[in-house]
Amino acid sequence: MTVRRLRPRSGRLALGLVAVAAVLAAWTGWSWYAAAHDAAAARARARDQVLAAGEQAVQNMNTLDHGDLGRGLDLWESSTTGDLHAQLVQGRGDFETQVEQAGTVTSARVLSGAVTELDESAGRAAVLVAVRITVRAPKAEPATKDSRMLGELTRTADGWKLSALGQAPMGTTGTTGTTPGSTGGAPAPTPSPTGR
Repeated sequence: MTVRRLRPRSGRLALGLVAVAAVLAAWTGWSWYAAAHDAAAARARARDQVLAAGEQAVQNMNTLDHGDLGRGLDLWESSTTGDLHAQLVQGRGDFETQVEQAGTVTSARVLSGAVTELDESAGRAAVLVAVRITVRAPKAEPATKDSRMLGELTRTADGWKLSALGQAPMGTTGTTGTTPGSTGGAPAPTPSPTGR
């Protein structure tokens, strides 16, 4: 009776499986490296970061509760940089007095947003954000308004921050006789401590 030895065959099979696994690991590593260093993917990630920061900052700047004013204004300041930040800090005392006297609670919800400009090398970006703003005042029904905000962002050591914020024009086409940049029949912008 002859005994067959299976070890050489199983050794070749194991060696083949190791080779296939090595090739798959190399291909996966190369694919991951290529994706991680792809310029288009990096730009998309940067746009996503700018949009997330811009939407959050616009929401923050349109949310304020007279009952927790200090925290709300701190959030405004932490969401901004540059001249906008300086204006908020400088006008904080007067604005606190106005909001406390009015007794209002303002909340905002982001409806949609888009990055309209991104210059990573200069650390500048711009966003257009649609928000629904609700203002609750004592002895009055809540007032809700949809608004489009234009925000300019600047990259800081702490991430992207608003450096300017204003209401986007809400006009229609030139067939109604409105001038470019006018608000047409849109509601007047909500007063802000920045004067913008």
